[in-house]
Amino acid sequence: MILDDRRCELGEGPLWHPLRNQLFWFDIIGKRLMSTDGQQWQFDQHVSAAGWVGRETLLIASETALFRFDLTTGTRTDLVALEADQPQTRSNDGRADPQGGFWIGTMGKRGDADPAMGSIWRYYRGELRRLYPNITISNAICFTPDGRTAHFSDTVTGRVMRVALDTSGWPTGTPEVYLDLKSQGINPDGAVVDVAGNLWLAEWGSSRVACYAPDGTFLRAVGFDAPNTSCPAFGGPDLTTLFCTTAQQHMTTADRLTLPHSGKTFAVADVAHGQAEHQVIL
Repeated sequence: MILDDRRCELGEGPLWHPLRNQLFWFDIIGKRLMSTDGQQWQFDQHVSAAGWVGRETLLIASETALFRFDLTTGTRTDLVALEADQPQTRSNDGRADPQGGFWIGTMGKRGDADPAMGSIWRYYRGELRRLYPNITISNAICFTPDGRTAHFSDTVTGRVMRVALDTSGWPTGTPEVYLDLKSQGINPDGAVVDVAGNLWLAEWGSSRVACYAPDGTFLRAVGFDAPNTSCPAFGGPDLTTLFCTTAQQHMTTADRLTLPHSGKTFAVADVAHGQAEHQVIL
């Protein structure tokens, strides 16, 4: 069940690269990109999420930019600034959409101590557009298989929202509530949608990834031996393995000793059939 023993202070952004059959993920606080072949790349600023552009190229979100990253040479080429004039914010959750765009959320570096400092953005064919401002902790960015609906969350609200998309992947209309988990004390974190349209949501502090039907009905949950589940992804040869990053952030020394697998990356086979991660079109 433990995929990788390396502990992340804040694991995030798992990405199954369909051309490489390889999982990538981030330790945001550790400022590093990691992969299942044991490699890791160290950066000088926070990095949090990625999409695949080609076999050797990722689009990576950092605290100041979206950039192309060459996995062979380690070369970074900036594409567009991302809140580079706001040193108090960083990127967080992000994912490519079915139309080839890339959605990325930002947030204050102090989390809920920096209310409404973040936003949710979309990068599409060279254009970066702010979609939703006044976000405290951006999360749960994911898309239905038909490309007609996007989901996102501001974790502090306890709600996951959804919004209709046009044929180019831009939102139309006003977001509506898909899940309201506030009364249950559930903290929505990263999410992904499977081929059946069910949403798999990492619930921070709950040691699980929960599955919800398109109408919001709770279906089941997969448990993990770490309380702070942060983001799921589907992958493996048949896209039926559920991967999940976790975090040690905000845990006491005693908690870290009691829960020694916190911060590790997990994998559970034969969970559901996931979508292949979509290619980012630059």
